[in-house]
Amino acid sequence: MINDLFIPPYANPAGSPIRELFPYLSKPGMISFAGGYPSPALFDAEGLSQAAERVFAEPAKALQYGPTEGSAPLRQALLRLSRDRGVACSADELLVTTGSQQAFDLLVRTLVQPGDVVLLEAPAYPAAIQALRLAGAVIHEVPMDAEGLRTELIEDTLKGLPPGAKPKLLYTVPTFSNPRGTLLPHARRVALIEVARRHGFLIVEDDPYGELTFTGATPQPLYALAQNEPGAENPVVYLSSLSKTVAPALRIGWMVASAEIVRRCVVAKQTVDLCTSPIAQLIACEYLQSGRYPGTVTKARDEYKARAEAMADTLDATLGARVRFERAQGGMFLWMECTAPVDPQRLFTTAVEEGVLFVPGAAFYSRVAKGVSMRLSFAAPDVSQIREGVARLSRAFDSSTSNIPALS
Repeated sequence: MINDLFIPPYANPAGSPIRELFPYLSKPGMISFAGGYPSPALFDAEGLSQAAERVFAEPAKALQYGPTEGSAPLRQALLRLSRDRGVACSADELLVTTGSQQAFDLLVRTLVQPGDVVLLEAPAYPAAIQALRLAGAVIHEVPMDAEGLRTELIEDTLKGLPPGAKPKLLYTVPTFSNPRGTLLPHARRVALIEVARRHGFLIVEDDPYGELTFTGATPQPLYALAQNEPGAENPVVYLSSLSKTVAPALRIGWMVASAEIVRRCVVAKQTVDLCTSPIAQLIACEYLQSGRYPGTVTKARDEYKARAEAMADTLDATLGARVRFERAQGGMFLWMECTAPVDPQRLFTTAVEEGVLFVPGAAFYSRVAKGVSMRLSFAAPDVSQIREGVARLSRAFDSSTSNIPALS
């Protein structure tokens, strides 16, 4: 009887394909390239502990409910942080959320009905796919290449829609994307904004990795570019988070959007959690005001750059022409495609047996993926673990490519 009560999206729901890999992490000695976890060695535990001490000097404030929009001091701190990135906004255009994933979920709740068309870069962040599927959206994928979303293909995608169908939104991670690690160039950013304005859909710009650049300057955020055109409505909603730069456990994310969108997301958030944890918000605010944040980000950039280079160099040395990938310019991920014939299930199983874990590329598509690919995260393991993990992956390739007929 109970099974008859669930609404269709939850009648037989699929969980996160990445979180379903967690049981493998319990294997002794496992080296994980799977989760997009920041390195624990980079957490500024001292700075966060000091921030927490200051917060609990006024326990009544820390332990009480807070406003749904977010605490006023944290919103001001996030306004400054956003403006430093070129994303200028007012307080009524910023909403504090429980991670940027909640921000996206609130947008989906307020914008997407079953049957609505949405555009999604492919491959894409699995949690975005999951949220859209559960909302009953009709997902149309727009392919990516080594420079990110192929904006020149959006018009063709729109022409293929049923008569009268229009997309509500397009979701993208333009700066060091998850999973491909790509950096969308300026010209494509401009083209994306133009096509969104022409066809009347929103761009959801997810930016958790933008500050983790290995090369210095990056293109302006989409939100900033769209904002720079006087008199034109900004079609971009900007999402970001402190999870990758400070600590995931804080669960502090934020949304920058028009006041009309923010107001509706506030109402939706009231039915979800009333407010993001006031304790976490106050600690995050104290930390941002302490002056330690820039140094923490710089340290993360340097360390992740070294780890990314170690992964790329070791992959080149061990797997060579059997795989294809782009060297990371920032972020936390490397996307690798197999150029030699390989049995994907055997590769994954053998890799687990060897003691190394990755996310199969199929997890990042709303439809059937082409070819054999995988996402490798270089953020959590250190350089020595990366080298050992790639050696184990190479042995798994050796075992999985034997007796596989050559591709014609």
